[in-house]
Amino acid sequence: MDTYIQGIIMLAGINLMAVLGLSLLTGFTGLFSFGHAGFMAIGAYSAAIVTSLLKLPFVFGIAASGVMAGVVALLIGKLTLKLKGDYFCIATLGFGEAIRLILDNFQGLGGSRGWPGIPAYTSIWNIVIVDILGVIFLANLVRSRHGRNMIAVREEELAAQVAGIDVVKYKTLALVISAVYAGVAGAFLGHYMTFIQPKMFALIKSTELTIIVIFGGLGSISGSVLGAIVLTFLPEMLRAVDKWRLVAYGAAVILIMITRPRGLMGGVELTPSGIRKVLAEHRAKRKANAERSAQ
Repeated sequence: MDTYIQGIIMLAGINLMAVLGLSLLTGFTGLFSFGHAGFMAIGAYSAAIVTSLLKLPFVFGIAASGVMAGVVALLIGKLTLKLKGDYFCIATLGFGEAIRLILDNFQGLGGSRGWPGIPAYTSIWNIVIVDILGVIFLANLVRSRHGRNMIAVREEELAAQVAGIDVVKYKTLALVISAVYAGVAGAFLGHYMTFIQPKMFALIKSTELTIIVIFGGLGSISGSVLGAIVLTFLPEMLRAVDKWRLVAYGAAVILIMITRPRGLMGGVELTPSGIRKVLAEHRAKRKANAERSAQ
């Protein structure tokens, strides 16, 4: 396989890992976050400490990245998850920028100059394996009682609370799991680039992850996978237009959102039951249109 194409596939896989976690938080629980780049930073630096300073195998670095990001998310959740709507979103934005600024000024980990010389442990195979495990875990979680409770919180928080669902508990669970996914993505990114720098985890990275989730379709794991692949490859495909590349990228995203307001998948999964549901809805629409025409 061409090295350049393989590199893009690896970046798509890394983005997918973070997007899967954000999909659980935003798509299935209804909480918008603009601070997930901060969790990626925590994961990247935690894994680098384990592999570069402690000289332990990469698997321990991956575990440390997920644990550290999850613990920080638990602490942040205790402080912010009682906030409603936009206030939670603003709090996560502040958290992400705070993490970046702390790392920017902490010279022990390279500061603003960054941390070079991280072992190149990331490969296409360990990314694919972890992505598959991530998709399987998320799919089973969403189908479980806990996943249904998260969806209930997204649909109507007050009604879910009246029905006996511990809303704060499930919001916290979604935030922690999504942070673990982002932390693992950060570990893979650091050991793929072999260099990490705080500005790699700025607000624009959090925004990119949110765009991918919305682009693929809220409430759809298949949409997250498709969105991560399309929006990672798209900027590279547009390199031929040079300076207009990001303009064309933005225009393409806007076009899709206009023509497909619910995202590419629109909450539908690429499973036999999901396909049957789409076909049944399509037949129902055709029947309704035919009846209106007959009248």
